[in-house]
This record gives sequence, structure tokens and C-alpha cells, in this order.
Amino acid sequence: MFNLGIDTISIQNVIDICDGKLPFQLNNEARAKVVKSSENVSQIVESGDVVYGVNTGFGPLCNTIISKENTAKLQDNILRSHSVGVGDAIDLKIAKAMMILKAHNLSVGFSGIREATLDRIIFFIQNDIIPEVPEQGSVGASGDLAPLAHLFLPLIGLGKVHYKGEWRETPDVYSELGLDPINLKAKEGLALINGTQFIAAHAVWGVYNLHHCLNAADIIGAMSLEGVLGSDSPFDERLHEVRPFDGSRLVAHRLRALLQNSEMVASHENCGRVQDPYSIRCMPQVHGSSRNAWLHVKQMVDIEINSVTDNPIILSAEESISGGNFHGQPLAMPCDYLTLAAHEVGNISDRRSYLLLNGEHPGLPKLLMTDIGLNSGFMIPQYTSAALVSENKALCFPASADSVPTSLGQEDHVSMGSISSRKLNQVIDNVEKILAVELVSAAQAFDFRKPMKSGPILDTCHELVRDHIDHADEDRVFANDIRKALDLIQSHIISHKADEIANKLNIDLNGSYDEQFRVS
Repeated sequence: MFNLGIDTISIQNVIDICDGKLPFQLNNEARAKVVKSSENVSQIVESGDVVYGVNTGFGPLCNTIISKENTAKLQDNILRSHSVGVGDAIDLKIAKAMMILKAHNLSVGFSGIREATLDRIIFFIQNDIIPEVPEQGSVGASGDLAPLAHLFLPLIGLGKVHYKGEWRETPDVYSELGLDPINLKAKEGLALINGTQFIAAHAVWGVYNLHHCLNAADIIGAMSLEGVLGSDSPFDERLHEVRPFDGSRLVAHRLRALLQNSEMVASHENCGRVQDPYSIRCMPQVHGSSRNAWLHVKQMVDIEINSVTDNPIILSAEESISGGNFHGQPLAMPCDYLTLAAHEVGNISDRRSYLLLNGEHPGLPKLLMTDIGLNSGFMIPQYTSAALVSENKALCFPASADSVPTSLGQEDHVSMGSISSRKLNQVIDNVEKILAVELVSAAQAFDFRKPMKSGPILDTCHELVRDHIDHADEDRVFANDIRKALDLIQSHIISHKADEIANKLNIDLNGSYDEQFRVS
């Protein structure tokens, strides 16, 4: 049982709560903190002391004093006025993660939210009532204002929610469930929309998906190596001890484990070839650099999702602090960094797909098909890979390098982290498709090396591919093959299969870096 506001939440915790695998609660200790913080806000309102967002306007209206009678109306208005998002609705799993992160954030007890309001958010999460959140409209500075406003419109009976498999108007769902809208009180509206949960939820899923993508890239890259009869000597542990980046050492260790006892590697020990192309030889350095970036960003996300990011924070009835914890810069820059790291995994994968086609490797036919001319072979799938790589290059421009003043100059520097975090997930989606192209091609190349065996992990992964995708003797609709390969990657089936075989055979796949580079 996970305790909101008490336990330290991890990326894996968020994923497991999203998937319904981890129960959670607001326990008595957290409830006491929430109640006390709400009481502090009530005392501030009664005292007449001026506190930003409690009895003042917002942004450039921060010097406008709001009467005690209108403090509740102010909070209702902020959800309405800030619901200005446009574009498609974000993925349901990301919207759900936003609610989980906001519930955890509010439960720490510095936001002034009432127990009843927080309980309604928890009810939404537990019953998979997911609000409609447009993907565009946040500049990632005074919190993710527009997305969070849309996320919590249903609390006051407005907006749409996804419930029981369809989009429905919130009042209709409330009527079915016998619920009434929440009447927000002082500070609550501001607490709901101030924060970085849109950026953070995208970052959580980005870090999680890229982790599995990186594992798949090592497996698929190793299959490509076997296809071109590449050497395993560049993965020698001694080589990586003299340039000891943890990511490189991990990837080199994984490649050694994947190629362990390979007859394909042994078959060309004395072939006379001095070096392989970089896309084969430098997998530890390239994949490893992306893993180093992943590790850094994971650490940043871990801090952010356990932080209080609204404004002001309420310390007591006498003391509150207005600052800038809502500013998205701490995640905006890391998300841009991780976008580049993800892109490079796709970039080098495309080079390996291209390498498999050139017909310069003994025993491997040009374009991976014996009857070329009548058939185009695997030439055109690589076009798709190249197109996706080019698209990702354009998406790698750092959104956090930009800032456009908003709020009449009050918010004169913004992070654009909402854009960087969205781009991160776009690029990862594309990289998974690029790896799918390589997987289809590498499996075809692998076939031409039979009856020689690879290591047991790679042989099993190849068999897994062949359970879903047949060897191609002639042209067919390769989009179907790519789609099936993509499912093996996105569902993590191929990486889980590698882990399963490694555990069964006591092969140490990740070495001493397993805990360090794990999603936890």
C-alpha cells in the first residue's frame, strides 16, 4: 500500500498506480497534515492578512485584494478562466499520472487543499475517471496552468471525462454516480493549477518507456551484429575500464552476455577483418551515452515528483512563502537532453539497418533477399527508418531554449517544459518504430546465419520474432511486419523475454549496474 504524501513516490510507483497494480491511500497521518493546512488557510482568510492567491488576484493581478466573501468564487473562476487548452487530448495514462502526481503533491500538507477535494481526486484515480486534457496551451512556468485547469474542471462539474471506455460530459457521470460537484474554497483552485504535473507526468512515462527502449536496442543491435558477423572484441571489459562511463560499461556487459557462447561470433575469429563500422563497434559508447543521460534525467524526475511545486506554500496560519517552485525549468532542460539521447538510439539503429542491406557481408544477400530485381527486398523499410530519424532531428531543437513573456510581463521568463516533455515522448515513439524496422531486418539477416547458433538469449529472441513474423522470401506488405515488431518492443515482450532467459540460465545480463539503471 502506497501512502500519498508520506512515502517517497518513484517512477515505477506512478506506473503501477496507473496500471492498477499498486493500491494507495491517504492515511491518517497525511490527512492530519492536509486538514491542518486547510485550517491555516481558513485562518488567513478570517484574519484579513493579504496572502497571494488566497485573497488576491493572480499573476499581474496579485495586488488586487479580494474580499472574504469572494475568495471561494475566485477559486472557481481560476479553473474556468485558465481552461484554454487546444489540440488533441493527451494520452489517458499521462492524464492519470498527472492526477496521481498532483494528489501526492497536495497530500504533503503545504497547499491548503481541503480533505474533501483531495478525496474526490483520489476517487477519480481509483475509479478510472480520467479528465480530458488538451495537449497544447502550457508554457511551463507558473505551473502547467491550462492543462491542470482542464484536469480539474470536472471537480466543479465541468469538462469531459473518460469513463467506462468512452468520453462523457462530467454532469452525466456525476448524475450516474450520485455525486455533486465540489465547491472550492480559498486557495484550492490555485493549488490545483499551480505545479509541474503535466511536464512531470510526460517525463515519468518518457523515462519509463525509454528504459525499455534502451534494453531492446541492445538486443536488436546484437542481432544485427550477428547478421553482419561482427566482432565482440570492442565489448571487452578491459577496454571500458580505461574509459569508465557507467552507461558504456553496462552496455558492453550486456552485449557480452547476449553474445556469450555464440557460434556465429566464433565462426569468424580469424577472418582478417580488423574493425566493424561504428554502428556495430561503438554500441557501448552510443547506447551507453543515452543511458547516462537517462540516469541523470531519472534522478531529476525522482526529485520533482516528490516536491511541492505550487505557490504559495502555506507553512502556518501566520507564515506563507510565495516563490517560483512552479517553474518548469528543472525538468524542461533534462527533457530536452533526454530527447536528444533517445534520438541517438534511433539514429544509430537506422545506420545498422542500412548496413544490413549493402550485400558486402559474406553469406548475406544484398537487400536481405536472394531474388532481387523482381523483389525490392528490405530496401524500402529502411526508407521509413530514415524518415523517422529525420523527423526526430527536427524535434531535437531544445524547447527550453525559448521563452516568450506572458501574464503582462509578470511571467517574463518561462520554461516551455510542456513542449520539451511532449517532444520527448514523440521522439521515443519514433525510436521504437525505427528499432522495429531494424528488428525485422536483423531477424531476416539472422536467418541466413543458420544453422549456426547465437547465444541462448539472442536465439530465443529470434525465435520470438519468428513466432510473430515469418521469414520473407519475396516482397510483401512489410508495414504489417513492422507493426508486429513494434508491438514486441512497445509491450516490452522482447526485453522481458531476454530477462527471462538470462534468469533461467543464470546469465548475468546487467552486471553490477542492474540496480543503478533500473526504473524504481
